[in-house]
Amino acid sequence: MKIAVFVSGRGSNLNAILNFPDLKKIIEIIAVVSDKIDCKAFDIAREFGIQTFTIGDGEGKIAQNKITSTLKKLDVNFIVLAGYLKLIPTELIEKFENRIINIHPALLPSFGGKGMYGLNVHRAVFNSSAKVSGATIHMVDKTYDTGKIVDQKCVDISDVKTPEEIAERVLIIEHELLPFVIEKIALGKIFVDKFRVRVET
Repeated sequence: MKIAVFVSGRGSNLNAILNFPDLKKIIEIIAVVSDKIDCKAFDIAREFGIQTFTIGDGEGKIAQNKITSTLKKLDVNFIVLAGYLKLIPTELIEKFENRIINIHPALLPSFGGKGMYGLNVHRAVFNSSAKVSGATIHMVDKTYDTGKIVDQKCVDISDVKTPEEIAERVLIIEHELLPFVIEKIALGKIFVDKFRVRVET
């Protein structure tokens, strides 16, 4: 399975995917895409010899309306959003229907939506006095964080003192959950029904 990974930050989830042993023989990451030319995750991509692309206007960037055709030319089968902060173009969602997933650092449908990313999410969780948090992987649709949930993993945060502590705990399980779900997808063990997503063991 040929995958494009979209990123906006340092790329810790990209690194987790690339270093997950069970994925090495069943997937190939052939493109890393960002909204930032100086995205730190590009350093990881280059270490692995993966092509990088930047979406936007200006020198060295691919126009947003060209990214779909670019990925098609690369024969990409699936797209993984791993810390990508921009809304995905409608054309791309339509061309890759049920073939785009996103990882969100909270237990959706709570603590999602526009502006709910990074420490913003963990601060909202902390301020709510929630006792558990976690990571969610969901299908991507035309709005932020509203696609069908594929899988989730929880973590106890009942004893944390800061939002940063929540972030640290959630990141650990993100690095476990995302490669696991990608493996299931590559092996054909995830099925999207009308109302729910099924994950076979």
